[in-house]
Amino acid sequence: MAKAANRKTANASSNDINVCMMDVDGQKLRVGIKSGPEGVPPLLMFNGIGANLELAFPFLEELNQRGAIIFDVPGVGGSPMPALPYRPSTLVRLAKKLCLMLGHEQVDVSGVSWGGGMAQQFAYQYPKMAQKLILAATSAGWVMVPGRPNVLSKMASIKRYTDPGYMRSIAAEIYGGDFRNDPNLINNHAKAMRPSSNAGYTLQLLAMLGWTSVPWLWRLRQPTLIISGTDDPLIPLKNARILNTLIPNSQLKIVDDGHLFMVTKPAMTARMMETFLDEA
Repeated sequence: MAKAANRKTANASSNDINVCMMDVDGQKLRVGIKSGPEGVPPLLMFNGIGANLELAFPFLEELNQRGAIIFDVPGVGGSPMPALPYRPSTLVRLAKKLCLMLGHEQVDVSGVSWGGGMAQQFAYQYPKMAQKLILAATSAGWVMVPGRPNVLSKMASIKRYTDPGYMRSIAAEIYGGDFRNDPNLINNHAKAMRPSSNAGYTLQLLAMLGWTSVPWLWRLRQPTLIISGTDDPLIPLKNARILNTLIPNSQLKIVDDGHLFMVTKPAMTARMMETFLDEA
């Protein structure tokens, strides 16, 4: 069983998003919790690689009809390094225990980019707990249709999260979409970044080494929403089409934007997701 919650409020943002530290089986996690309607499963969110939970605040603040849970992966943002390296299966086990500690036996699950792999793993590993699945700007893992090599090399470097100036200089190239037309869009995103450690970022990269969901995607039974941008240099649209083909009960929505449409179009993305989650 998970250890008792050790909650200490660190700060709170608008629209009732509370940030606290919790101890889950000896691993301290920095957790963001948005309150929602009683009896409605919250949205468990897995963030992108190197991304601290504040980067999801613009999207979270647009959610009107449900609560949400998001946490900094060990070694990223405000969560300390884990004692040992982890795989997707061990990270989602930690996420499950976190949800149970917060009193939720059922959740809807979402994941963006790197976090999309975690969301797929959670839905597969805990089918009774995961009610619906949302995959944003993501792929089936190791067998993905890759982006351009020069873009992937920049993505693999932690510098984009430790150096806001560098992030601004490469945003249009690696994220595409609206960032190509308005370079200033990256400013608020860059201001919300909290540098993660090189070791923590490396652990995230290693966690996905050799991982793929292709052998078992056909077994997912959750209603699934797949969202992809038309101009995503990191994870091209073809990956979303593959997921849509392999996941039985899935639908694909295409957004006229790039990799970070949840950042550039948070209100639109929130409405799209909530409409899907509210469907019978």
